[in-house]
Amino acid sequence: MDRSAANMTDVEARSFGHILRDRLAGLDAVQVARCLVAVGALLLVLVTLDPFPDLRNPDVTMIVGGRMALTYIAWGLLAAVAILCVAATDALALKSLVTPLHLCLLGWLVINIVFSESRGVSMQRFVLTVSVTSLAIVLPLLPPTRRSFNLCLGGAALVLLALCYLGVFLAPQYAVHTALDVTEPQLAGDWRGSFGHKNIASAVMTILVYVGIYLSAVGSFVMGPVIAVLAGTFLIFTGGKTSSVLCLAIYVLASLVYVTPSLWLKRLICFVPLIAMNLLTVGSVVSPVLAAMTRLLPLDPTFTGRSAIWDFALAAVAEKPIIGHGYSAFWDDVSARATAEGAEWATSAAHSHNSYLDLAVTIGLPGLLLVILIFVLAPLRNFQTAQAHSRSGALAKLFLTVWLFGLYYGATETFLLERQNPIWFMFALAVAGLHFLARFQCIEQTEPRA
Repeated sequence: MDRSAANMTDVEARSFGHILRDRLAGLDAVQVARCLVAVGALLLVLVTLDPFPDLRNPDVTMIVGGRMALTYIAWGLLAAVAILCVAATDALALKSLVTPLHLCLLGWLVINIVFSESRGVSMQRFVLTVSVTSLAIVLPLLPPTRRSFNLCLGGAALVLLALCYLGVFLAPQYAVHTALDVTEPQLAGDWRGSFGHKNIASAVMTILVYVGIYLSAVGSFVMGPVIAVLAGTFLIFTGGKTSSVLCLAIYVLASLVYVTPSLWLKRLICFVPLIAMNLLTVGSVVSPVLAAMTRLLPLDPTFTGRSAIWDFALAAVAEKPIIGHGYSAFWDDVSARATAEGAEWATSAAHSHNSYLDLAVTIGLPGLLLVILIFVLAPLRNFQTAQAHSRSGALAKLFLTVWLFGLYYGATETFLLERQNPIWFMFALAVAGLHFLARFQCIEQTEPRA
């Protein structure tokens, strides 16, 4: 990313307007435009085109054709503009993304769509996923320096936090779950901000806590702490148990990985707890031994009875283990499936509440394997390479932390390859960031004007 960390100590006692003006002063019009595209992408995924949905409205669960068309157009155009912006100056970075493994995943997804049970749905959603993912991947390349990258990231975070808090205090019926919600009225009182569910809000706030810590580490002694405190406070009021527990645990884990020199030790630290977590959740519905072990734990590893959903999803994997049921095409209408008998909750679920299991259901075990190779194993190796070459330690740690959070969050929620899901966007951004840091050096500051 041509991209970089900068000292932001002058942030203290100065208005955001002055900071913005000073940070952009050394950039030409094209570079400013690239920063605006980056901020626009972050706001589009975090705020969306339809913020603060009214969950009391029965129509909230319906897909509005015109609104979805606008979403596809917005993401498609922004992705095209972003790619054009970086193509001229970062062609080598883009070329580094063309690897046999990446091409295999893309090819497998095309094959999976061809054999999908609902080919039209799979194709339509795949187009949106490509646009969103492409934008996330090139976003680290858009800001011309790490200083401008920090400003774009921090500015978008502050805008989102301001909107979420304003929603909670000025229009709580649109920013807080209520007992009148059409679905899940039991969540009444939990903050959701501009998002449609408190689980998404809590995960985004966790990532913003990491962003705030990162900005503080690189010298932003006002913006960084403000983002971290506001996001952390909001996280608590969302009532999101998974994200709240993972927030500190993942940061400690990432810090331990950061100071561990050996790649193999890094792998043990990252993946052993992750494997154990998946075994104690999804594995408990397969193995009586694991089920007995989970009953001895002081918490409910099935997260309020999700075992019925996992059992249902595993049966779906067994039906089509190789090709899968089709990208993003399984959960729209599962009530009529033979495997649904006796699993009322499972048939009303929107996903399997486990990203890895969900991929096995939709794109098959080969597709899951490719995703694991690209998004689970490769990023840690890229981090090791970036660290060995002393490339932007604080930024690399931010990407590492967001990536790790995604891996563990995926054990209880579904987000991998999920269209415009903000967690997927930030996760893909972090994976791309580690990829680029392993191969290129960031630009720390703008070149002085002649």
